[in-house]
Amino acid sequence: MHLFRFANPEYLYMLLAVPVLIILFIVNNARRNKALARYGNTNVVLRLIPDFSSTRHLVKFILQILALVFISIVLARPQFGSKIEEVKREGVEVIIALDVSNSMLAEDIQPSRLERAKQAISRMIETLDNDKIGLIVFAGDAYVQLPITADYISAKMFLSTINPSIVPKQGTAIGSAISLAMRSFSPGQDKSRAIIIITDGENHEDDPVTAAKEAAQQGIVIHTVGIGSPEGAPIAVNINGKRDYLKDSQGKIVISKLNENIMKEIALTANGRYVRASSTSLGLEQIFSEIRKMKKQELEGKIYTEYNDQFQIFAGLALILLIIDFLIMEKRNRKLSGLKIFKIKI
Repeated sequence: MHLFRFANPEYLYMLLAVPVLIILFIVNNARRNKALARYGNTNVVLRLIPDFSSTRHLVKFILQILALVFISIVLARPQFGSKIEEVKREGVEVIIALDVSNSMLAEDIQPSRLERAKQAISRMIETLDNDKIGLIVFAGDAYVQLPITADYISAKMFLSTINPSIVPKQGTAIGSAISLAMRSFSPGQDKSRAIIIITDGENHEDDPVTAAKEAAQQGIVIHTVGIGSPEGAPIAVNINGKRDYLKDSQGKIVISKLNENIMKEIALTANGRYVRASSTSLGLEQIFSEIRKMKKQELEGKIYTEYNDQFQIFAGLALILLIIDFLIMEKRNRKLSGLKIFKIKI
């Protein structure tokens, strides 16, 4: 269900021209000032060119940039949903529990364990159709990042914000993540529910196997993805803006290693599958091939079936800016010079 959307989002790529134009403007001004400096003091030279106004030049540029931004938005056609309908579809509810502890910053899986997992989850979300998805993050505690939903755009948005700082307590509370995921499925749904746990399995602080048994008793399947290497890797961190590696209390570099045994046991207990991630594949394709074999259930949801365009205000602003830009001449109008509207030194 999307309350807001762009009907033609491809036109937003026009906004990429904004920083390019700003850089060109700055470079052009620098070259102009350098050229004027050849004839003497820049301020003195500018006084000898009474019709020239650097402030007018800047104001016109700002107006043109803002007009470009608004025109891009107009062409992209922002819309708000105006009519909601209940829809029923057949699918599966899937909750992904993602480890965000510091050990997920290790780089034995490039670019890091956590970033590689986020990339794979994002691509997987793009393949979903009628299924619902939820996101849970965990370290020393577990939190719901995104409640179960069929809104895949929101899922990708919330996924992109995930980093280790969102869970203050360090550790790997896999059991807490499983328990929270069990409570996060839609009420009244007792079939076709799956949990995918993505973690290095290191330093688990509770009893995830017991939690997995409780999930299995409720008919919930748990698949696990082990990310990392048994040999391990140091944990990259930024300290005072400088890249370093996490060290223990004795000053030794911490090596984070993949613990596959606990992951395999969780998957076996909850009738799921364990997959070990690699640099080329996280293994979600294999897991979702298993999930798609599950019996589909009827899932209820709400979607917007009609949208109203909201580009008019942006079109009006763009038009006003272009009119103002047209009325402001590059050179001073001697008849209006007494008004001194642009008496600002740049």
